[in-house]
Amino acid sequence: MEEKKQMPLIGDAFPEMEVTTTQGSKNLPGDYQGKWFILFSHPADFTPVCTTEFVAFQKRFEQFQELDTELIGLSIDQVFSHIKWTEWIKENLDVEIKFPIIADDRGQVAERLGLVHPGKGTNTVRAVYIVDPKGTIRAILYYPQELGRNMDEIVRMIKGFQLADKNGVAIPANWPDNELINDKVIIEPAADVATASKRKDEYDNFDWWFCYKEV
Repeated sequence: MEEKKQMPLIGDAFPEMEVTTTQGSKNLPGDYQGKWFILFSHPADFTPVCTTEFVAFQKRFEQFQELDTELIGLSIDQVFSHIKWTEWIKENLDVEIKFPIIADDRGQVAERLGLVHPGKGTNTVRAVYIVDPKGTIRAILYYPQELGRNMDEIVRMIKGFQLADKNGVAIPANWPDNELINDKVIIEPAADVATASKRKDEYDNFDWWFCYKEV
């Protein structure tokens, strides 16, 4: 019996796959090596919530580009349907979709990534995979079909990951508007007694285990 593949998890390498998109064939994650990318799935083309999401992603396209982050859409529809849908968005909403959209009419990508949740029907849920320049999955978000995503949160996550990686720190809740430390970041906890004893003298803190700083 063929072993069923487990859906990828945070910290896993994004599974290698060849996909057909509105911008030609692409290899994931190979074609995006050295860049962040966000793969986001949709239940279907020509649906109102999905249309609002595509417009919202595109409105932030340049912001993602400035963060060296590529966008990739996906739904269980064929390329010609994607093309017609994006034409409709351009003609009726005056928004040109510049990111590729994966055609997954056989559902192979959705199955590999765990995007179909049987309790919510046979189409894909609204999933988000955030993948770093090394091809490692850093975050996975799931939304039901009836609830559109918050694109500003996804932008915040990319900024937070990049800041954390560059400085070796952790990012607090609601950063950069955290209720306790505003836009400051959290220092990695002390791993030994000697380090803990010095922490209060080295950083702003609430205690030796909760130290923070500006970056």
